[in-house]
Amino acid sequence: MPTAATRSNLVLLRRRLLQVRKGAALLRRKRESLVSELFDRVRPAIEERKAIEAQVLKASRSLLEARANHSSTELAALGWPAREVLVELEPVETFGLSPTVTLTHAPSLVRGLGDRAIAPGRLGDVSAVTAGADFERLIELVLDAAPKELVMRRLGDELARATRVVNTLEQRLAVRLTRELATVRRTLDEREREEQLRLKRVMAKRRPGERTD
Repeated sequence: MPTAATRSNLVLLRRRLLQVRKGAALLRRKRESLVSELFDRVRPAIEERKAIEAQVLKASRSLLEARANHSSTELAALGWPAREVLVELEPVETFGLSPTVTLTHAPSLVRGLGDRAIAPGRLGDVSAVTAGADFERLIELVLDAAPKELVMRRLGDELARATRVVNTLEQRLAVRLTRELATVRRTLDEREREEQLRLKRVMAKRRPGERTD
């Protein structure tokens, strides 16, 4: 529905357009901060992912060697005793995002021979011990990286949302308000010109010395 061409609507449209532009400017600054924060976290994240990939390769090779020396049943037995892995998490907030967590104390998961159900001196068990230690180290790396990856994902989601809102404000709402403002202003200007022309015609028809009251 077209906006009525009135002075009050003209003022209202100007005010709304100003608010939209201010909101878009604030979101652009927020978006720039999110981009900066995300890039600051990218390089460490890349290094951590490389370390995890390298550890996955190392652990896989160790497991292949262990499977060459032991059956699946023997490897399962060599993995005893079973244990719970407890981690301490602390909620954190970043850039007003939905709460994420950080790892307060990274657990040490790599066990020595004394903590494994393996009799000392059995050389055939060395490959199983190595595989177990490699996978335990892999779990340590994953646990350390997981909260950071979660924060990066939340930052990416918020960056995408801020970009969508900025585009909506600038490319849709601001454009529509600007168009409506121009239409209302043009209509009011035309009315003012018509009124001035009408007054000129009235004044031209008045006889000399005629009173207007």
